[in-house]
Amino acid sequence: MKINPLLLTLRLGVITCALLSRPSLPAAETNQPAKPKPETYLSVETAGSDYIDQGEYANDWGGAQIIGLGNDQFRLVISKGGLPGAGWDGEPRTEVEGRRSGKEILFKNEKNNWTYTVAAGTITTKTDSGEVYTMKKVTRTSPTLGAKPPPGAVVLFNGKDAQEWAGGHLDDRGFLAAGCTSQKKFQNFHAHFEFLLPFKPLGRGQDRGNSGVYLQNRYEVQVLDSFGLKGENNECGGIYSKARPKVNMCFPPLVWQTYDIDFEAATFDASGKKSRNATVTIQHNGVTIHDQLALDGPTPSGQPEAPAPGPFQLQGHGNPVFYRNIWVSEK
Repeated sequence: MKINPLLLTLRLGVITCALLSRPSLPAAETNQPAKPKPETYLSVETAGSDYIDQGEYANDWGGAQIIGLGNDQFRLVISKGGLPGAGWDGEPRTEVEGRRSGKEILFKNEKNNWTYTVAAGTITTKTDSGEVYTMKKVTRTSPTLGAKPPPGAVVLFNGKDAQEWAGGHLDDRGFLAAGCTSQKKFQNFHAHFEFLLPFKPLGRGQDRGNSGVYLQNRYEVQVLDSFGLKGENNECGGIYSKARPKVNMCFPPLVWQTYDIDFEAATFDASGKKSRNATVTIQHNGVTIHDQLALDGPTPSGQPEAPAPGPFQLQGHGNPVFYRNIWVSEK
């Protein structure tokens, strides 16, 4: 039988297109295990041993922060002079990866052969020459935690209800969940916020307790579990995409933290042209991380600048971040 070459080519093309157009198989049909969802812990009591060992340590020489990374893995960050905001001299910090072995966490700095053993709230350092030093675990508390609103302040949340917030709701502990916008709008102000980040040891980057405090719904102050990190403009305390904090003052997750914010709105002339940028000074856990910082425009997803006041937004980003004790003194 003689085969028409053109007809054969057409038929092969149809078969090829049909194969290419078949939908991809789901993970179950391809025998590929589904990627596990990172565990999220909302309380110290349920967070496990990785959380217990995570935290801050110090001695008279310097400080250290241990970050829990899940699956018995940890990162040790050592700073000379003290902890960030409490003596650190600003020089580059030493970072060492380690993991749990039995009841201890073991780290080794391959550059100088120093070893670090963590157990029972103590880091024991052994140098290459055999000298031994220790650091004890410490717990820091923001000096403005629990700050009471001054006379005349507007109380936006006192733990009783979420009526001041559009889309606001409380969890069973009485904390305000991220993902809401204040009913009231503000122009120039001093504001106090307290926030609580979840512990997500397997989370990375923006998936590790992501939220944000939007000023006038225009400028985002990032809220994120950035404990022990460098402190970038997309990490906790950063003005998102615009300015990194002077120092990363993020405490470990599941510890209440504070933002104290002084804000001066942008001004506009009679024609509606902006004549002065908005400025902001922010204290994170009592330490100034931005000082009279000029904001040259809204951050990504922020509303356009205008002469009118704007609300606060507590950004919801799919992470269980909570707030309490929110009040505003208008200027």
